[in-house]
Amino acid sequence: MLFLIILLVIICIALALFVLIQNPKGGGLATGGSGSNMFGVQRTGDVLEKGTWILLALVVVVTLSITTIAKSGSAGSGASSKIQQQLDNSVAPPPIGNMAPANTPPATSDTTKK
Repeated sequence: MLFLIILLVIICIALALFVLIQNPKGGGLATGGSGSNMFGVQRTGDVLEKGTWILLALVVVVTLSITTIAKSGSAGSGASSKIQQQLDNSVAPPPIGNMAPANTPPATSDTTKK
């Protein structure tokens, strides 16, 4: 599961870089002053856009895989089961102030003086 988390972080960083490198749809380098597309900016934009969609799909798949593994408890379940056992075996603390329930009469005290 740790491998999947590290993989997810790497994919997210790559996705952020792909998004930051892309030109905005309103223009940017793709609408340069010349009529010719000398450097192939449009083709680069297509590759970056497809790469963004692929990385996005990988983020979804890896995230769902991590969620499925975590819910099934197949990886790392030993530590969580020990914690759950300790919680189940612990005794609940007494109520704050040690107050008696309202339906019990107050305790009688010895009023005789010596």
